[in-house]
Amino acid sequence: MVLLIGFLFFFTLLCIGGILVINNSVGASGKKIFCIGTAKKLEPFAFLMPTFILLLIMFGYPLIRTLIMAFQNYKLTQPNKIYFNTFANFKNLFSDSDIGLIIKNSFIYVICSVTGQFLLGMGLAFALKKPFKGRGLYQSIVFLPWAFSAFVIGLMYRWSFNGEYGVVNDLLLKIGIIPERIAWLGTPGLSLLVVTLAMIWMGVPFFAIMILASLQSIPYDIYEASYLDGCSAARRFFQIILPYIKPTIIITILLRTIWIFNSFDMIVIITNGGPANYSQTLPSYMYTKAFAAYDFGLASALGVILMVILVVYVTFFLKATKYNSAGDF
Repeated sequence: MVLLIGFLFFFTLLCIGGILVINNSVGASGKKIFCIGTAKKLEPFAFLMPTFILLLIMFGYPLIRTLIMAFQNYKLTQPNKIYFNTFANFKNLFSDSDIGLIIKNSFIYVICSVTGQFLLGMGLAFALKKPFKGRGLYQSIVFLPWAFSAFVIGLMYRWSFNGEYGVVNDLLLKIGIIPERIAWLGTPGLSLLVVTLAMIWMGVPFFAIMILASLQSIPYDIYEASYLDGCSAARRFFQIILPYIKPTIIITILLRTIWIFNSFDMIVIITNGGPANYSQTLPSYMYTKAFAAYDFGLASALGVILMVILVVYVTFFLKATKYNSAGDF
């Protein structure tokens, strides 16, 4: 990393020096070969070139390498048997008996997590919009989950929902809601529910922060005009508030969907995909294939499929929500 930074610094100086040399170059007649205008046009590219190179190294190379490995038999357990196998990885992936369950889990996990985060986050944003005594302290407590890492939250939920000594079972038993302890993490359906609850709890502050900032940007004069015109609360929400915060809602849902769809850490920490893949999603399945089965070819093929799904989703989502015209009045 130090060598890379040094190379980029040296390359930046080289580009800037090149611009200066070009700017001061003279021909045989004594006139400058390049005018100052030409040098000025090239100067921004000289400063941006190191950034482009860094992006190419950090993102371009891994992407190209993933595309190559997706069409290779690339297993770390067989380092001497790496060869191109065309679409064999994709065929093996879709011939897996659990792939249908994993795809269903992925969509349930993403849809429920994003919906829960959005509804609770919007409710918190509206609750925190009006000043009240202790709002600063309450706001700090509400936004606290965003300060925790997924690893810490995963451990908290794993211990809390443990079937033997988890605090959730203890509370439900004392209240009388359940007659006996429930194996939350070992029961199909419940294990995915626990992971979804953890993801919702972690992501609510993000929605609340973004929507609250958007609500506070609405001019107060518009509220006063609506009060004078006798607008009802519902009409005020749908005709004034919602159009103003629509761009924020669209981009926040888009970012959180991509984020949750790509996440695997929470699942690996809480359930590790169990029991029998009933809480496994596509990203966690890719992680399992790469770092448990050491089949990087199959994992890369799944990674390519994930990229295609996200590109299609982003394209259709932005068109369906008419993001380019959102916020126009």
